Amino acid sequence: MVELLPLSDIAPSAVEDILDAAFGADRFGRTAYRIRQGMDAVPALSFAAVEDGALVGTIQCWPVAHVDAVGAATPLVMVGPVAVRPDLQRTGHGRTLMAHMLEAAETEADSGLMMIGDPEYYGRFFGFTADATGAWDLPGPYEKRRLLARAVNGHGLPTGAGMIGPR
Repeated sequence: MVELLPLSDIAPSAVEDILDAAFGADRFGRTAYRIRQGMDAVPALSFAAVEDGALVGTIQCWPVAHVDAVGAATPLVMVGPVAVRPDLQRTGHGRTLMAHMLEAAETEADSGLMMIGDPEYYGRFFGFTADATGAWDLPGPYEKRRLLARAVNGHGLPTGAGMIGPR
């Protein structure tokens, strides 16, 4: 039986270990890490999956913003990483974490959600699309089709040009 807990209940070293196992120790060079650099995860939207007392997965969300050409900032929440222990990937833990976060986001999110992810998966199962993100930019390399967003908790999404960065 998997128990979903606030990520703040988990030792930070255990979270880092699962992220290293899922994504490799070189993960810090990725564009997603540049966007959220220096930020703390959003406690109300970041969770851990624990099974038989062992950490098996995590999801983290981050306060970011879309800043347009005149400097107007629209808050967003960046979803990810979603990390599952490699020996348990494709067992539904990641999907369970995403569903739990989205349920919490319906009452706790202070803005729309964005992520870098597989549109076929995150669109099909969780309603994320690239419809609003076509003019958005990121501070590093990324595939345009993988920049996804979803309105949540009554918060819309910016649709114009802008850079995504820390809030």
